[in-house]
Amino acid sequence: MKRNFLLVFLITLVGLIYIGRLFQLQIIEGGVKNPISTATVKIEYDYPERGYIYDRNGKLLVANQLSYDVMIIPKEVKNIDTLEFCNLLRISKEDFIKKSEKAERYARWLPSVFLKQVSKEDFAYLQEKLHKFKGFYIQRRVIRNYPVKSAANIVGYLGEVNELQAKNSDYYENGELIGKWGVEKYYEEKLRGTKGKKYFNRDNLNRITGAYKNGKYDTLALAGKDLSLTIDSELQQYGELLMKGKRGGIVVLEPSSGEILALVTAPSYDPNMMVGRKRSAYSTKLFSDTINNPTFDRGLQGVYPPGSPFKILNGLVGLQENVIDENTMVYCYGGYRYGKKKHEFMRCHCGLYGRPIRLKKAIANSCNSYFSETYRKIINKQKNTKEGFDNWSNQIRSFGLGNYLGYDLPVGNKGLIPDAKYYNDRYDFGWRATTNISNAIGQGEIQTTPIQLANATAAIANQGFYYTPHIVKKIDGGNIKDQKFTEKKYTSIDKKHFPVVIDAMHEVFKTGTGKYSQVKGIDICGKTGTVENFAIINGEKTQLPDHSILIAFAPKENPKIAMAVFVENGGYGSTIAAPITSLMIEKYLNGTVSRKALEDRMINLSLQETYDKQIEKKDSLATTTQ
Repeated sequence: MKRNFLLVFLITLVGLIYIGRLFQLQIIEGGVKNPISTATVKIEYDYPERGYIYDRNGKLLVANQLSYDVMIIPKEVKNIDTLEFCNLLRISKEDFIKKSEKAERYARWLPSVFLKQVSKEDFAYLQEKLHKFKGFYIQRRVIRNYPVKSAANIVGYLGEVNELQAKNSDYYENGELIGKWGVEKYYEEKLRGTKGKKYFNRDNLNRITGAYKNGKYDTLALAGKDLSLTIDSELQQYGELLMKGKRGGIVVLEPSSGEILALVTAPSYDPNMMVGRKRSAYSTKLFSDTINNPTFDRGLQGVYPPGSPFKILNGLVGLQENVIDENTMVYCYGGYRYGKKKHEFMRCHCGLYGRPIRLKKAIANSCNSYFSETYRKIINKQKNTKEGFDNWSNQIRSFGLGNYLGYDLPVGNKGLIPDAKYYNDRYDFGWRATTNISNAIGQGEIQTTPIQLANATAAIANQGFYYTPHIVKKIDGGNIKDQKFTEKKYTSIDKKHFPVVIDAMHEVFKTGTGKYSQVKGIDICGKTGTVENFAIINGEKTQLPDHSILIAFAPKENPKIAMAVFVENGGYGSTIAAPITSLMIEKYLNGTVSRKALEDRMINLSLQETYDKQIEKKDSLATTTQ
């Protein structure tokens, strides 16, 4: 009797457990559980049209085109003629096995891309034949098209979502497209839109038996938002043309808004190379080119000593700290002596030997002695060197140097503006202003990016403030409202100190190092730079050809454009960077260029021979040390 009771009790208990579990799965969890997580539901996606991208003047930069992917659901693949299927898709049996195993690892019951971006010509033929191969179907997708073969570093490209990304996402599936670079990446959620989904029940034989919960979870596709960029496509293309055969970056800003008018990196590539069946081959080629680095955005990621343009900032800090005024005089005797030892002498080529030099003349003629003395006075003004140096460092950083700025592009480099701790960690036995005197002229440990220098130039043009640089002007026709891009960021320099420096920068293009790059009718204010270039090759510090650099804004009154130009190994700032700068300014402000001979010379000027010699030099040194 007891045994019978125990048996009934156990049967009843097990039954109640099963009933309870079924109630939990079907009633409690069933109403909220995502249907995608069960193998009994088939999902069909309707991919939305991705948002279009335009320049500031409404010129179409990025459009869409239809593409077709062959999809696989591994669990449904049964009894197919593998050889015929491989011939149909023009792939090898090894490829078939590899792709099938990849899909199997991801999820047996979920669709994933088997063969991507089938051509339009093959689509119709495949559609007729594919019904013979269960578990495979064709999915329509929208891929990118670039009507203007320019600005690849800005617009970016799309790439496939990998298995890890798919598993960690509640939106993306394996093999779908996602922004991988540039605007496509930063504004992915705005551009992508929302996929439409239809859910279907299926039985244990994988046959569709009807809509899942009468279509309760079905959704329509929503197109992505269109973006209008801040760049001027014509100016961007012109900058890329001027940088042909060269390496470097050009960053052009509108000082009154922080909008990026052009962001040129050289060398670059045609953005259409990252679309279509040949994308993989092109991608490998582009990313493996470690010599030219066409995928490296030199305007945002390239770090260089700022050279002589940095003297302007030191002059402004000197004025703010009241250690100099516009009439303070310094004498230069071919350089600046900052110690008793022979090597403690900084050479200068200002051409003002033994004459009294004031601030304006020091900027116009780029006097090393003047700014070395100013730098030393700034550091030594405080009670101790460390306090003085941190004060100097903070004031320089107020121009946006030494940080990422916060622009709306996904790559960058913060550069380096050292503080006292930096030198405390480097020197065990103390240091003083003359230990890092090269900071006075923008050499030494200071590292900046072209966009940082362009931003600092905009701050000077605005006489003490700047807006965070940004690349998007409108989203779906509405102006951006992000406070990060619309509020002024103030430097630590009082407005009263800027006019004398601006007058001096104007003098650079009137009588100084930029005088041969003047533009008739446009008052350009700027500063050229020739940056010493060293590289560590096999443990040895080796001098390579100098970089050519220039910062400028124009016109002097009511500035419309501020910019920085870096040409790697271009030599003197006045020979390459200055002409390129003046041509860009003339093109933007006048809409055309009058100095055709200068334009042709810059377009046809190639530094490839210089770059090739550097490679030969590195190879030679490497062979010698082996």
